[in-house]
Amino acid sequence: MATEEPTESLADAGEFTVIDRLIRGRRQPGGVEVGPGDDAAVLAAAEDARTVVTTDMLVAGRHFRLDWSTPHQVGRKAIAQNGADIAAMGARPTAFVVAFGAPPDTPTAHALELTDGMWQEASRIGAGIVGGDLVSAPQWVIGVTALGSLDGRAPVLRSGARSGDIVAVAGELGRSMAGYQLWRNGIEGFDELRRRHLVPQPPYRQGPIAAEAGATAMTDVSDGLLADLGHIADASGVVIDLSTARLAADHDAVAGAAAAVDADPWAWVLGGGEDHALVATFGSAPPPGWRTIGRVLDGTPAVLVDGAAWRGNPGWDSFG
Repeated sequence: MATEEPTESLADAGEFTVIDRLIRGRRQPGGVEVGPGDDAAVLAAAEDARTVVTTDMLVAGRHFRLDWSTPHQVGRKAIAQNGADIAAMGARPTAFVVAFGAPPDTPTAHALELTDGMWQEASRIGAGIVGGDLVSAPQWVIGVTALGSLDGRAPVLRSGARSGDIVAVAGELGRSMAGYQLWRNGIEGFDELRRRHLVPQPPYRQGPIAAEAGATAMTDVSDGLLADLGHIADASGVVIDLSTARLAADHDAVAGAAAAVDADPWAWVLGGGEDHALVATFGSAPPPGWRTIGRVLDGTPAVLVDGAAWRGNPGWDSFG
């Protein structure tokens, strides 16, 4: 954690002094030939000469709240949601580039805590933070670009699901939305669910495992299970039918919290986002670490629940 006095602001320290503190003592993983400190980083090329790239933004008040989260937790969340996108392609996250905008009076210590959280999460994956930018902004804005390696595998796209495939998930569903509603309603207790909203736990390694096992399509659950499977259904031209019986464990895990806020736990399991579980389709039995939750059928693209259309909210809308 940072040791600087919280009264020292980013403006007091200055851009390059802060950047020097953010990168000092960080150990990069193998494959990083030049890390932060020059105009650009240099990474060793993957053996198959392909790089998986994704980017995402988090805006204070929209994607996180600093009265709920510590800067360290925000840092972990920023890396997690981008690492999950890499894993959803069947790839292994290798490096992250981070841009951070904040008001000039932001305590330097908070920027260092944010970076500590990012490094902790990146290190869990075996990746590093190889560069970025620091600018003045009216509120906290974090932009993360993630890079990954397929290690010789073909990428797993959204467009490969076929009738007869099995739908399976790695990770847990509904926990982040449960935590969000608990925070929003000021309800104490349910500590693990509250934490899961602040710091998701993507099953990063299951992405490459699914690819090796022949996954035909895959995505991560960032907006909601129904919404994200809807992208696979549309891209693949198929119907996906989910089974509530197969999702009972997720329902039961959030049922107590749902009762506390007078909500339907199925709305959280089916439409709650930011768990960053991985959901995929397989032509045969899914590998260990995955559980079957539905099937792929012929028909006009749609996502059904127990054979019927779901009437609730399918998930997050960035401009809703």
